[in-house]
Amino acid sequence: MFPLRKYLSKAVGALALVLTPGVAQADDHAVETAMEKRVNAPALWKLTDEDTTIYMFGTVHVLPDGVEWLDNRITTALEQSDELVTEIDMGELQANAHLMAGAAMIETGQTLRSMMTQDNRVEFEAALTGLGLSAGSFDMVEPWFASLNLSLLPIMQAGYNPASGVEMVLNGMSQGKQHTALETVADQVEMFDGMPLEMQLNMLDASVEAVPEVTSNIAAMVGEWLQGDAQGLAELMNDSVDDPALYQRMLVDRNANWVNWIENRMEAPGTVFMAVGAGHLAGEGSVQDLLTQRGLMVERIH
Repeated sequence: MFPLRKYLSKAVGALALVLTPGVAQADDHAVETAMEKRVNAPALWKLTDEDTTIYMFGTVHVLPDGVEWLDNRITTALEQSDELVTEIDMGELQANAHLMAGAAMIETGQTLRSMMTQDNRVEFEAALTGLGLSAGSFDMVEPWFASLNLSLLPIMQAGYNPASGVEMVLNGMSQGKQHTALETVADQVEMFDGMPLEMQLNMLDASVEAVPEVTSNIAAMVGEWLQGDAQGLAELMNDSVDDPALYQRMLVDRNANWVNWIENRMEAPGTVFMAVGAGHLAGEGSVQDLLTQRGLMVERIH
C-alpha cells in the first residue's frame, strides 16, 4: 500500500510536467544518487498471444540529465512495435495546459490559505519560504494544484528535468508510429479537480510535510527503477496507506481501466509498446497483478 507522502513524491504524474516553466541548475549529488545504484536495467514486461504483443515499461516522468536507462531490450522492443501507448498524448500535454490552469483557479472568492487550519497554514507558508516563494504564491489556486507544485518544485530545483523524462525520450524515438493515449489531459485534470475539498486539503498537507524529503525519496526510487527492482520499488512506495480514497482514485481505478484497455487491445493483431509510470507496474494491485488475476500471463524480459 502507498504512504501518501512517498506516493505524492513519485506520482505527481505526467500532468505535473507543465506546472513549472523553468528548470533549475542540476544538483550533481541528485544525479549521482540516481546513477550510483544502476546495476541492471529498468524492468520490461511482455504479454503475448498468437498475433499480438504488448510490451509494458515502467517510466519516470522527470529525471536528472545524464541518467542512462535506455538499453538494447528497450530499444528493440520499441523498434518492433507499431504503436506507442502512454498515459496521455505528449503533444496534447502542452497544447492543453490552459485546461489545468483554468480548472485550478478558485472561483468562490476565498483564498487557498483561508481554507486551511491555522497550523496547516503556518506549515504551508514555511514550506513556500523554504522554496523561495512568497506566502501568497498559491492564494488563487485550489489545493490540488498547489499540492502538485509542492511535490514537483523541490525536484525541479534539484535538477530533475521534464525533457529528460522517459516518455519524452520514447516519444522522440517513435516518429512514424501510431501514438495512443490511455487518458486525456482533461481526464487527469478531473482526477485532481474532481476531488472533494477535504481530500484536496489532506493531499496538500501531505505534500507540505513531504517537501524536505521529496528529492531523497525520488532519488531512492529512481535507484530502484534503474536496477529493475520492481519489488524494491514497491516496498519503497507501498508500505502503508495514509489516504485509501486517494490511493483508489489515483492508482487502483486507473490500473483497472488500463487493464480493460489491454484486454481489448489483445483482440487485435500488432505489437504495442506501453509506457506508464513505474508505480503502476510495481507491487500488489499493479497492472501485471491484475492481468494475472484475469488469466493473462505476463513475462519479464531480462
